[in-house]
Amino acid sequence: MSEPLSETPASTEGPDAAEALDPAIPVATVVERPVIAAPIAGALAGLGGGAVAPRKRGDFVYYGLRNKKLLFGLGLELLFVLAALIGPVIAKYNPNALIGTSLSKPSGTYWLGTDNLGRDIFSQLVNGLRESYLVGALGATSASVVGMALGFIAGWRGGLLDEVIQMFTNILVMIPSLVLLIVIGAYLPSRSVFFEGVFIGLTTWPWVARAVRAQTFSLRSREFVDMAKLSGKRPLSIIVKEIAPNMASYLFLVVILLFGSSMLLAASYDFLGIGPTNLVSLGTMMNNANQNAALFFHLWWWFVPPGVVLTAMVAALLIANVGLDEVFNPKLREQ
Repeated sequence: MSEPLSETPASTEGPDAAEALDPAIPVATVVERPVIAAPIAGALAGLGGGAVAPRKRGDFVYYGLRNKKLLFGLGLELLFVLAALIGPVIAKYNPNALIGTSLSKPSGTYWLGTDNLGRDIFSQLVNGLRESYLVGALGATSASVVGMALGFIAGWRGGLLDEVIQMFTNILVMIPSLVLLIVIGAYLPSRSVFFEGVFIGLTTWPWVARAVRAQTFSLRSREFVDMAKLSGKRPLSIIVKEIAPNMASYLFLVVILLFGSSMLLAASYDFLGIGPTNLVSLGTMMNNANQNAALFFHLWWWFVPPGVVLTAMVAALLIANVGLDEVFNPKLREQ
């Protein structure tokens, strides 16, 4: 028994070792080890990236459809968007028309009752939804364009230009936007939705510029940016094609936050009576209810619907924003 054992290790060292073995032993037993190891190596390679590569391409969809916060927020927001789009078609009356008895309770004729002048509150509500979304879109777009442009420039160039932009940003932060709106509005014959949206955007961009500047400072020293510089790309091309795509998820979340904050600011201005003139919005509905003591006389159908709808609209955006953050961030995704 000792002789075969001493010869076995030497017989498995070379490629022709199988021929030197006893003919009674099948050759397949000698090559069985690499045959078994091949599937294991393939499985390990798959765990290293080969098997999960298709899922990486659709990570956003895969994890997004499984994120309850994102689905709830987007679903609730979609209901309000549909109401804003088809609401004026469903509404029976003009929002400013005097169509019935004043202060009528909700009924089959007037779904949310009427106000002190006999105007249909449901018609005002669905039209107010459109005004809120329009102002939110204008404010978010204006603030995003200005804030991102200045943030990218300051973060990329640095130096004196960065200091000038930061000084201008700090000055604008110190100016109360409400006081500025009152001063500007006093010289305008009328205020429109476009003016309100652009004004909100031009007074809320500083924090966007600061955040984008900080991210640009961090990314401009990365290797892929250095490679782009060596390849001869222009600064604008590097910012648009190299730096901005690496901040895409962050910028998307910023736009959502700007959208919600713009709607809240617009409702605040309208509630104070310095919003668009001759237009019905959620803020003006609450302003009219407050001026006519709807809370004191327990006229809940007048002030509760616009307040609840506005709160739900902004809350849905914030919940969806948290869900998107979890989808984009792998660390939060694992939790």
